[in-house]
Amino acid sequence: MPFSEVHANHAINFIQQLKLTKGRWAGQPFILLPWERDLVSKLFGTLREDGTRQYRTAYLEIGKKNGKSELGAAIALYMLLADGEPNAEVYVAACDRQQASIIFNTSVNFVEGNPTLSKVTNLVRSTKRIVYPKTGSFYQVLSSDVKSKSGLNASCVILDEIWTYPNPDLAKMLTTGSGDARTQPLFLYLTTAGNQLSGYGWEMHCKAKDILEGRRVDPSFLSIIYGLEDDADIEDENNWYKANPSLGHTIQIERVREHYQQAKDDPADLALFKQLRLNMWLKQNIKWMPMEKWDLCNFPVDPEELKGRACYAGLDLSSTTDITAFVLVFPPEEEGDKYYVLPFFWIPEETLYQRVKKDSVPYDIWYQQGLLNLTEGNVVHYGFIEKFIERLGEKYNIREIVYDRWGATQMSQNLEGMGFTVVPFGQGFKDMSPPTKEMMRLILSQQIAHGGHPVLRWMADNIVVRTDPAGNIKVDKDKSVEKIDGIVAMIMGLARATVNPPDDGGSIYDKRDMIIL
Repeated sequence: MPFSEVHANHAINFIQQLKLTKGRWAGQPFILLPWERDLVSKLFGTLREDGTRQYRTAYLEIGKKNGKSELGAAIALYMLLADGEPNAEVYVAACDRQQASIIFNTSVNFVEGNPTLSKVTNLVRSTKRIVYPKTGSFYQVLSSDVKSKSGLNASCVILDEIWTYPNPDLAKMLTTGSGDARTQPLFLYLTTAGNQLSGYGWEMHCKAKDILEGRRVDPSFLSIIYGLEDDADIEDENNWYKANPSLGHTIQIERVREHYQQAKDDPADLALFKQLRLNMWLKQNIKWMPMEKWDLCNFPVDPEELKGRACYAGLDLSSTTDITAFVLVFPPEEEGDKYYVLPFFWIPEETLYQRVKKDSVPYDIWYQQGLLNLTEGNVVHYGFIEKFIERLGEKYNIREIVYDRWGATQMSQNLEGMGFTVVPFGQGFKDMSPPTKEMMRLILSQQIAHGGHPVLRWMADNIVVRTDPAGNIKVDKDKSVEKIDGIVAMIMGLARATVNPPDDGGSIYDKRDMIIL
């Protein structure tokens, strides 16, 4: 395969005329690091006998914060403006539009920071599109709606964070046949390692690794992987450079050290460190809660001593046949105090023994011990739960009831009618990640007292977490081995308890007449 310095330098020089826009590098030229220069040289300088590019597909797998988004954004602009393709169509795609917009927005920043590029392009922000009128070309973000992608005539497609793709449909729609009318189309995969050894991301990783190690031959596929093997010593800082070729440049080793020190005692955070920092594919879903740490928080919780004390409640309302959880979280009132957790659970009475047999879970024993409540019939009786919560409001100063905005609309209205302050709470990464991480911090530092409640302990042991490309986490009901409703409710209660200090305001029944049931 012939190599052309002219072609390689053409791409390198274009990229290095762009100016970085973030952090301490803002306003400085995008000078490629050695690993970036090597990738760009191979990708654009390796030619076929007919003078076109050798590589139609490039796969880059690398640890987080090494600058792959900036590199992808620069390559996208090169393919739009300098590749010489008339009527070029450049697309960036991801599992959702927000993720895809990260690379596109970086491209926009590059254009706006370059007076020449600003003059020759038109930016359409409403549709996330950059137009280059001179050649009739455009560069656009794609949504994840597969049905709308047929008929594309792509000259370049950048597929970001493919480990998050739920299935191969989007990628295959964009890469199969869409560039057939082009002389030298480019499909660029950019990703960090994933958290399961299955799915489209894992499939592409295996293909790239097989090509890299000579087990498979595809001259049109450029494979570049920076990461650690499963048996690597993750404490050896020399190994960190294998997954982070930008270490010491875009990433400071002190930050990686800090992350590792924080993660060592937290299985979920350590898994994130391996996946995102060291680019190691995780073999399985990791149980999140270190139960030996959970059990160290088995401090006594006396419901009577908490009477009249300010608290925040999380409500995880089940389907009509499942477990409903209501958890009170009492924030510390003085220095050295703990967050006290008081959980309540309900299931339908008529499904009790059927559930014991089916799930092999001792719901019947928990009911006999007073740890689980039953509602009449074969479905959860929401009215019964509402009255129960109302009675709790007579005993405790429930400042807010936090609920899943999609799952308890009617009950929230009823509780509001009883005088409670109800607060909707999203179940996505944005809302759930901070309190979930805070709960782990409080557990590890023994600042939570849960009294060893067996039902809540069982749920804590069931937790599996999901991660997103940004390192956010949330508990995953679908992948958790059993029920985790009480933990979800606890996290929602903590979300409000940790940002709202207690005061000496009394029960809601101090503000209206008492209701005698």
